[in-house]
Amino acid sequence: MTATTAPPAARDRWEHRVQTSAHPVAYRLLRAIAARGPVVRVPRVGVVVSDAALAREVLCDTAHFTKTGPGSPADLWTPVLGPSVLLNMEGADHAALRRRLSGLFTPGYVAALCARVLAQPLAELPRRLAAGAEVDLVHVAQTCAGAAICEIVGLPPEPGRFGGAHAEAAEVTRTVRLWRHGMTGRQVARAREVLGRLTASAVTAYRRGGEETLPGRLRGLGLTEEEARGAVGAFLLTGTETLVSFIPRLVALCHDADLLDRLADGTADLDTVVEEALRITVPSPVMLRSVARSAEIGGVPVAPGDRVVVATLLCAQAYGPFAPERPHPPELRRLWFGAGPHFCLGMPLAMAQIRAVLTAALAAGPIAVTGRRAARRVLIPGYARLTIKLRSES
Repeated sequence: MTATTAPPAARDRWEHRVQTSAHPVAYRLLRAIAARGPVVRVPRVGVVVSDAALAREVLCDTAHFTKTGPGSPADLWTPVLGPSVLLNMEGADHAALRRRLSGLFTPGYVAALCARVLAQPLAELPRRLAAGAEVDLVHVAQTCAGAAICEIVGLPPEPGRFGGAHAEAAEVTRTVRLWRHGMTGRQVARAREVLGRLTASAVTAYRRGGEETLPGRLRGLGLTEEEARGAVGAFLLTGTETLVSFIPRLVALCHDADLLDRLADGTADLDTVVEEALRITVPSPVMLRSVARSAEIGGVPVAPGDRVVVATLLCAQAYGPFAPERPHPPELRRLWFGAGPHFCLGMPLAMAQIRAVLTAALAAGPIAVTGRRAARRVLIPGYARLTIKLRSES
């Protein structure tokens, strides 16, 4: 791909390529299922929901749809993280833990964390671009994710650790597949080994206490050591790959829509553009629930034990191509971060990191995408490589 703005058809082709490279069978299958209707029962898969309003109803109705039954996220994550993380909890226990964590990602803490953690990796980005270098934004995002991982687990933010920290966290998420109900015994053992190594320092930081580390803050919020270690593991698995996937895709979308210069000079609203790019890319392409009590979804009856596959990706993409000027309807708003009591706790941190990286990329002057390659067979679709360079004004 050259550094010229892509026409709409090319933008659609690139997004399609990113999705199919990550999930060559599952993505096509999802689209074929959605073409049959907003709620479709698929043998060995579950009840697939591809309508935003119905999806929001399911995600908000914890009396009938749960994260802890057969085919739910608990099947996937409890063997790895233990029973007491938000990803695999419901009811009073989930509400109590959520309340204790509600003071974690305050605006002041998020701003200070980003300034501290991302200062070193992002200082190099505008300098290299200003010097005329071609920069791989995927590598930049991975470095930033590694720096965030070091912060999350209580390690000193030393640049030499960033690449290894991200690679280890990514190793666990790569084993997950959209249609798999759980990991194999070997995958669980490996995931626990990797996370055990990554979170060992979190235990040390937790026992030391204090506000200077995330594990110390978790202790101050009243979490037990086991809960804090589980929370750290959950943040590692759910947050870091989202950042690595989204930032290059955001820049690619803005390049293809001729928005990068408008973002740099302030004539395009950054928050609006980011929200629309999240709709197109969808950080959580699929969300799983298990039916706890008999109910209906869009007229389709479901029974206890049924698996519900909320196809968030299709719910969001049904509203058309990338168009930041178009407001999101209420049923769609931030659906990719969940809805109801399970709305993503780390959303403020993710948004702050996204703004920080994009601002640094735009700081050196007008940039353009000079090359890209989609990542193959990854959990969260993205680019394996996306290069940017300062654009010549001649």
